[in-house]
Amino acid sequence: MLLSSKIFSICMFIYLFCTILYLITALFKNKVISLLSTSVLLINFLLHTFGIFQRWLETHRTGFSYIPLANMFESLIFFSWSIALIYLIIEFVYKNKIIGIFASFLSCFSIGLTSIVPGISDEILPLIPALQSNWLTAHVTTCFLGYAGFALSFSVSIIYLLQLRRIRRNRKEISWLPNLEFLDQLNYKSVIIGFCFLTLGIITGSAWAHYAWGSYWSWDPKETWSLITWLIYAAFLHMRFVRGWKGEKLSYISIIGFIAVLFTFFGVNYLLVGLHSYASS
Repeated sequence: MLLSSKIFSICMFIYLFCTILYLITALFKNKVISLLSTSVLLINFLLHTFGIFQRWLETHRTGFSYIPLANMFESLIFFSWSIALIYLIIEFVYKNKIIGIFASFLSCFSIGLTSIVPGISDEILPLIPALQSNWLTAHVTTCFLGYAGFALSFSVSIIYLLQLRRIRRNRKEISWLPNLEFLDQLNYKSVIIGFCFLTLGIITGSAWAHYAWGSYWSWDPKETWSLITWLIYAAFLHMRFVRGWKGEKLSYISIIGFIAVLFTFFGVNYLLVGLHSYASS
């Protein structure tokens, strides 16, 4: 096993530990555990970053030398890293740790998929010509930062609906969850982050497509589903700004949008044939 793969395995278990710490923080409001949860997550994020750098060094030593974003294994690793990054920024800005439960778990689960899903390997292989471009880094990085924003929006939407359901049943909020107004604002801000990065991802992807295949847009399945995902979140923002929608309706749109994200990420690669298949990378 490569050293980077060992590091990622360690990171996966620490993310799981962080999930437990954040859950304890939410339930018991213990200041020591609260500080510990953020500290452990930050240290693990730095370890995760070192693992990605180590993976890059390993590609260099094999003679292929590329930024490790080119196959499903590397994409899942980077997706996990992106979720942790966006969450840490949100925690720093809003000083609320409830989303840390979901962020840590999703980061753990993303790495875990690399050893669960058949056909995913940490083996370093030469890139196909289309992937040998500097556009690879710009396109994949922005897309996955966008996906991370949407993952956190999805998490906030689930919490919002749980809180709303409790209020409708008992007319009383779940005490350890944030109030509905805060969750609604956080959902909106998370979608803004994701939408901006996904927009950049589509733009850089178009430039990359022109470089690789001579066309800015070819209606490849991945391109089509990226556009569908973008339109769903554009509808979210339209309904927020123009129609004044908030809360429950937008939470459902966010959940639908993240389902589209997952299909764009996984479904297109395994169920549909197109230029974005990881099989040849």
